[in-house]
Amino acid sequence: MSTNYYRRGRNPTTALGVLFIVIGTIALMRQYFIWTEDFVLEFLFNSEFNSEKISVATICVGVFIVLFGLRKHESKR
Repeated sequence: MSTNYYRRGRNPTTALGVLFIVIGTIALMRQYFIWTEDFVLEFLFNSEFNSEKISVATICVGVFIVLFGLRKHESKR
């Protein structure tokens, strides 16, 4: 086997990021299906903290964790 070959193996960081994205999407879609689109957008863009903004923040954190997990690892020589 080549010494330059890097086997990634399992990546728990990416799995955690995908979990965050799924949880945020489920919460946002639940609100969207219960209420109308205009109602959800009104809560999304007002100045108060609510579940819609927390869901969007959860999705953003999940994307950051996935990108962090997919970065290339350089082994020290």
